[in-house]
Amino acid sequence: MNFRTTQNKLNAVIKCNVERLTAQNAPELKAELLVLNKNGVNNIVLDLSATKYCDSSGLSAVLTGNRLCKDTNGKFILCGLQSSVLKVIQIAQLDKVLHLSDNETEALKVIEM
Repeated sequence: MNFRTTQNKLNAVIKCNVERLTAQNAPELKAELLVLNKNGVNNIVLDLSATKYCDSSGLSAVLTGNRLCKDTNGKFILCGLQSSVLKVIQIAQLDKVLHLSDNETEALKVIEM
């Protein structure tokens, strides 16, 4: 399984188990985000600590999650970014749009605020 989701009433954490978030697996992530949104989950933490590379399709999936949460007054937080993925996000200037956190614990604390 490329993505593992754990959730409770208030939030969900998606752990990305792929080294490369690309056009090959980004649709699966988008589908997971849509299912969570449809089920009323609007606070999502996406843990990318296992991901070393992200292309435009991966960024598109991330932005889908951000939009879905924002549209329902929730929070979407990326955590565990490796330097190569963080660099891509910064080059695309998405660090100004997305909420970034060092780890899952910190991200969940932000949601609880």
